[in-house]
Amino acid sequence: MIDLYYWPTPNGHKVTLFLEEAGLDYAIKPVDIGKGEQFQPAFLAVSPNNKMPAIVDHAPADGGVPISVFESGAILLYLAEKTGRFLPADARGRVAALEWLFWQVAGLGPMSGQMGHFNVYAPEKIPYAIDRYGNEVRRLHGVIDQRLSRHAYLAGDEYGIADMASYPWIEAYDALKPDYPAFPHLKRWHDAIAARPATQRAYALKDQVNPDAGKPLDEEARRHLFGPR
Repeated sequence: MIDLYYWPTPNGHKVTLFLEEAGLDYAIKPVDIGKGEQFQPAFLAVSPNNKMPAIVDHAPADGGVPISVFESGAILLYLAEKTGRFLPADARGRVAALEWLFWQVAGLGPMSGQMGHFNVYAPEKIPYAIDRYGNEVRRLHGVIDQRLSRHAYLAGDEYGIADMASYPWIEAYDALKPDYPAFPHLKRWHDAIAARPATQRAYALKDQVNPDAGKPLDEEARRHLFGPR
């Protein structure tokens, strides 16, 4: 059994995508980031950076004591190695998968998050920041579109952890969707993943765990998410 410390954010969706695809047994431990639960000592013992998701694997491959893992990219890599799935076994395929996984965690995720922050959550509109992050995300969409013009998925012909990492960040904000006419290969890839039954099961958890997802933030949530800690 795997305990998943989760809230329905793009990074949270990455891990449920894998767990649903792999059919692993897991239990959701909700971490309400709008109420500051990510700062509780019990969670910090698992995720010292006070970010979710995180997991605790109670049946690690070595048969030892439970293993905790934080950071969504590390979790995907851990689960892929544990199950032997969604990560190519050959050296060249593995390199491609890790390149695109790290591309997402270092670029697509942070830049998309900043784009969303300055467009959706910031208390004042700062044109420089809006243009800066919007332009960078568009550049990244162009990078992924070029890759997908030559391959069905990011690491090659098979769906894998690099795709699971990137997919939730493509339409993370309803009002900030990609320019799909300019990036048709990105659209083809996104539609293919959206149609997967495991993707639909993973995203159905959003309404179960947080029925208020998508609603404007109240002052308490803003304080916990964006205030100094």
